[in-house]
Amino acid sequence: MAMFQNIANELLEHGTSTLCEASELRCALDHALRPVWKGAALAGAAYPVRCAPGDNLAIHIAMETVPAGYVLVIDASSHIAGYWGEVLTVAAQARSVVGLVIDGGVRDVDALERRKFPVFARGIGMRGTIKQAAPSVGESIVIGGVAISPGDLIVADSDGVLSLSAAHVDNTLEAARLRSTKEAAIMKHLEAGETTLEILGLTAHRKR
Repeated sequence: MAMFQNIANELLEHGTSTLCEASELRCALDHALRPVWKGAALAGAAYPVRCAPGDNLAIHIAMETVPAGYVLVIDASSHIAGYWGEVLTVAAQARSVVGLVIDGGVRDVDALERRKFPVFARGIGMRGTIKQAAPSVGESIVIGGVAISPGDLIVADSDGVLSLSAAHVDNTLEAARLRSTKEAAIMKHLEAGETTLEILGLTAHRKR
């Protein structure tokens, strides 16, 4: 069983924005990494892969070794091409892979949505890739400006993608719980007619 599987639903309920602020860390990946279909979301341990530009051999190799319940996190040097499509999606789901984050391109997006496989990518590109080089599989990478090591927590939703080392997960989750509880109370005050200025103590301007 993959790490974080028991808290995946709670992580997704809090959402990446709450988790990011609760962490007080620089854990947000480049905002250009976006879900390729509406509603895609994932949470799980990272299995990092680094591809050569325009070459997806490393991904095919990773499909033999990625543990069930993990998220494939791929550094493709921001190159937009069809590194991933429906064929690899079927292979990934057969191995119980949670989803994909790739700093590069994917294709067959209608099929990915139909199969409900969560994918976050820099772009969509129909061009095929070669299969000649595999720089690294299962080793640390840097993607979207954040260093990712095997087993780091990855959470992704409509707001973006974040990564946390295992050492920061418990504290971040506890802070997120407190933040979510506080925000729920704020919503009740707003529904009762109070303003955000009053709730947040920002009324000093009224005395000027």
